[in-house]
Amino acid sequence: MIRIENVSNDLGEFKLSDATLQIDEGEYFIILGPTGAGKTILIETIAGIYRPDSGKVFLNKTDVTNVLPKDRQISMVYQDYMLFPHLTVEGNIGFGLRQKKVDKSEIKAKANEITDILGISHLLGRYPGTLSGGEKQRIAIARAVVTEPKVLLLDEPLSALDSRTTERLSAELARIHKLMGTTTIHVTHSFEEAFALGDRIAVMCGGRIIQVGTPDEVFRRPNSKFIADFVGVANLFHGRSVVHDDISEVRIDGISVVSSTVASGDVSVSIRPEDILISKKAIDSSARNSFSGEITEVKDMGGIVRAVVDVGLPFVVALTKRSYEDLRLAPGTRVCIVFKASAVHIF
Repeated sequence: MIRIENVSNDLGEFKLSDATLQIDEGEYFIILGPTGAGKTILIETIAGIYRPDSGKVFLNKTDVTNVLPKDRQISMVYQDYMLFPHLTVEGNIGFGLRQKKVDKSEIKAKANEITDILGISHLLGRYPGTLSGGEKQRIAIARAVVTEPKVLLLDEPLSALDSRTTERLSAELARIHKLMGTTTIHVTHSFEEAFALGDRIAVMCGGRIIQVGTPDEVFRRPNSKFIADFVGVANLFHGRSVVHDDISEVRIDGISVVSSTVASGDVSVSIRPEDILISKKAIDSSARNSFSGEITEVKDMGGIVRAVVDVGLPFVVALTKRSYEDLRLAPGTRVCIVFKASAVHIF
């Protein structure tokens, strides 16, 4: 559906460097990364707002690198809504259709249909200045999708909203995508949005695409220290790996960790905190990694507790607050921890 090949674009403060990416038709694709990573430049280059210094952009196998934005059948929604203050909600939603010389009766029918889907029909006669942030973003989304674009680009559409509105609008974006099936590219720095909405994720840093995969692949199997740090892998170690019978044994500061990922030599190792079991007693398990140690630190994160267990290495373990209280854990408690070889990712 969308393919960018070796696209570079240097705008001074922001840039793209040799970006290559393919997005399938009907996919809800997330572009994730810190501020200044090049996320917005990437989607604006796809939209045609910027012409790349080098490389090509394809839409449905057609090279659109030099095609004007208005001829690409792509709609874009920014985080600051960009509504026309002098037009009513109905006028804003129908703006793109009027530009295409669509009949007035058809514009009204399409506007009614999309506002029904988004639950904003009662706002049609209002002006943007009288709306809340969530209402404005719904109008911006309605204006973008009413033209039935081939591709919908969303540039941090939820970042300016409060948490409750963000949750509701996120659910509505998922529902709209399911109903309309429009290929969607959503830029964000939010892991929650990535997991809730994304079929796949591309993580960017410094103008480069660092890793592409499903949310689970990216979060559980980072391909670099940057990705591991960015997605919050708490257990990140470095050691030397030796392979025995398709199993890697990694020696880290005198501790051996077993992994089902086959790799030898100097490596990095990551284990998600939620993949580690903890108990006061020895755990009867087939898991290959089992250690005993002492809880040295506890961090209450609301519904989740993170405990640091020193077994010669400091492992961070995540468990529910209820489990933490039921086990009667506390700093100084002696515990056992267990995790599977498949939970140990090597890169």
